[in-house]
Amino acid sequence: MSNEKNKRICPVELAGGLDNSVRRFLQNPEKILKPYIHEGMTVLDLGCGPGFFTIEIAKMLKDSGKVIAADLQEGMLEKVTKKIKGTELEQRILIHKCQEDRIGMTENVDFVLVFYMIHEVPNQDNLLRELKSILKPDGKIFIIEPKFHVSKKSFEEMINKIKDIGFEIIDRPKVFFSRTALMTIKI
Repeated sequence: MSNEKNKRICPVELAGGLDNSVRRFLQNPEKILKPYIHEGMTVLDLGCGPGFFTIEIAKMLKDSGKVIAADLQEGMLEKVTKKIKGTELEQRILIHKCQEDRIGMTENVDFVLVFYMIHEVPNQDNLLRELKSILKPDGKIFIIEPKFHVSKKSFEEMINKIKDIGFEIIDRPKVFFSRTALMTIKI
């Protein structure tokens, strides 16, 4: 991976800032995702980092369904693995290491959470096309980007690209200090 790409990705050394009580208060995973996560679903947490959302999604699925915790960085996936080792969540969370330039999975999913990571991806068009190829026809993608990294103009340009690929916005849920779009494949 080139140095330029590495500069775009939140390093493993800063993972503590992604998983703490202050963030849980400001961006409570259950409050954010409760309307969208249901038992029996297959959910992709893309760019899962240390598992802040992954763990809560797995709990919301109860005894059915699964979460695919996907990340480019092995160190982030190791953090998730350590958290779930020896718990019942280990049965519902699959760990997936993405390739440098693609997700690299073929399993179809009901819901994709893309929280604060699309701005880190050099080739967003390829990522979005790949997401479309693994999303079930009635599936949803929830894109959430940080206001402090992504301007309103940049976010809207990204949303327009996503629309051009064949998605439509179905909602713009409120998430603290974030720009959001809940999308599905356009019929």
